[in-house]
Amino acid sequence: MRTLARCFLLFGLVVAVPRVAAAQAILAGEVKDRTGAVLPGVTIEAASPALIEKVRAARPDIAISGDFIVGFPGESDEDFTATLSIVDAVRYASAYSFKYSARPGTPAALMEGAVAQEVMDERLQRLQARIAEHSLAFNRATIGKDTRILIDRKGRLPGQMIGKSPWLQSVFVETDAKIGDMLDVTLTGAFPNSLSGALRSAAAA
Repeated sequence: MRTLARCFLLFGLVVAVPRVAAAQAILAGEVKDRTGAVLPGVTIEAASPALIEKVRAARPDIAISGDFIVGFPGESDEDFTATLSIVDAVRYASAYSFKYSARPGTPAALMEGAVAQEVMDERLQRLQARIAEHSLAFNRATIGKDTRILIDRKGRLPGQMIGKSPWLQSVFVETDAKIGDMLDVTLTGAFPNSLSGALRSAAAA
């Protein structure tokens, strides 16, 4: 319930404050005990597609990120399919994803229904491939847009610097700007986890 409340709070912020951050994280999932019952107090309601669309209507350029764990004890094929459905419905711009690993002293470590490692591997690969599709689609939609980036490190190529976009992707640009500078760029290329840009103007942060 806490995450659902967070989603509604986010919606209120987006509507009330147009300059709210372009990148926001929305979680989806639930925690169950060994009988399959949802544990009280730790329920995380999935963000409904209708709510997500309301957020996007108020802030069309918003980038939604999330976190996923596959292979939690008792996770069935149906559960995993539901996870993929959430990813498709939300169209995450980015997401972190991991395989479940037991932590000593936690209730989950004592739960039955352990998922085989090979099953977790296969599910994680499928999940990450699906997330990458949506990430690339989001990034491609930014090509041609003008935006401002914060230079935070040097690139691997001579004369190349890397900055962060308002959506938190890395943006590669050829410039003599220094770390900490703000640059106005036009986005020219898209990759699954990054963008490329062309310099428009630069100003010290």
